Amino acid sequence: MPSHIPFLDMAAPGFSTRSDAVINARADNWCAKTPYGLAVLRHNEVGRLLRDRRLRQGSYAWPDTNCLEGSFAEFWKRSIISQEGNIHRQLRAIAVPSLAPEYVTSLIPTFDGIAETLAADITSLGACEFMQDFSIPFASQAICVLLGLQVEDWPLISQDAYDLGLAMGVDCKHHEAVFNAAHDRLAVLADGLIQKVRDGRDTSSYVARLISNFDKYPELDHQAQRDMIVISIFGGVDTTRAQLGFAVNLFINHEDQWKILRQNRELIPQAIDEIIRANPTTTWSTREAVEDFEFGGQHITKGQTLHMLVHSSALDPAICDAPDFDITQRRITHFGFGGGAHHCLGQLVARTDMTSALNALADRVEGFEYWEPPAFLPDSGNTSPVRLPVRCIPT
Repeated sequence: MPSHIPFLDMAAPGFSTRSDAVINARADNWCAKTPYGLAVLRHNEVGRLLRDRRLRQGSYAWPDTNCLEGSFAEFWKRSIISQEGNIHRQLRAIAVPSLAPEYVTSLIPTFDGIAETLAADITSLGACEFMQDFSIPFASQAICVLLGLQVEDWPLISQDAYDLGLAMGVDCKHHEAVFNAAHDRLAVLADGLIQKVRDGRDTSSYVARLISNFDKYPELDHQAQRDMIVISIFGGVDTTRAQLGFAVNLFINHEDQWKILRQNRELIPQAIDEIIRANPTTTWSTREAVEDFEFGGQHITKGQTLHMLVHSSALDPAICDAPDFDITQRRITHFGFGGGAHHCLGQLVARTDMTSALNALADRVEGFEYWEPPAFLPDSGNTSPVRLPVRCIPT
């Protein structure tokens, strides 16, 4: 085990988890020092530490680390993502059955219909801005279905869900007023959805299922219900929107892979995992040590922060001889949806609606190409395409 621990400046503007600096640091050691704590770079160590009970979920401290103030910071520290112990177990016991497989799969025809309409629209346009014309409305309309809203209501949540994502980047302090305002609007929306259930006007949506399960835990108050709905909107819209954009970018840069997918639709579930492995919207997960312990030749102290660079770990040569994008390859599990007690609750929804989207696009689009350069957020924290100006070559 090399004794040298490299340094990665994760706070630097433009820092990328796919950079040569990260690749070289991963070759040098399983971890690196950063301004935010220790970065864990390799697949084996990331997998083990995500499940290590000597660590707790660490991003609860993100607002304080970045001196964030206001409603978003307080919401984030209250939310299921930041909770541990009994409260976390109760919240998961509420959320998991609310997103039971039989419920999620019952939504497939509606997801398919949304995707088919949007795919028809962008192919009729020829040239489009994929994020605005497909990815954002699709992800937002899919969440509207979950929430019991009309799909036409999607603009009510799309921009606010995007704005919440600005809180998770390394430049988050600059966007504080924007994401606080977005949180406040979504909290009001959540209140209205809860009242709709209480009045008997919604008996079947995800929100209705959620409130029914919350009623089994009377010690959890209205604020907990509201927070669960807001985090569901944030995670549901942001993940699908970004991953569909990254999917199109990957298929533009690997035209042969789109041809393979169009000819072999059974590869779509595997393709979704490959998209997340190659270009995840969540590039790292954070943990905090709750006790002192030794790991991999390093002494971890209580309170120390560890960032699991899931992007780096998924490209680790130790598990991936040919890391380039290839949907035909069966890969070792990535950690794009996290791991351990805090693995993503909504991953079945994300996989299901992305399947609908890719199927609809494969039906109507023979290929994609850029007509102007794309734009992306930095490859750090929560990242996303910002602008994807594409031509859709119709079938």
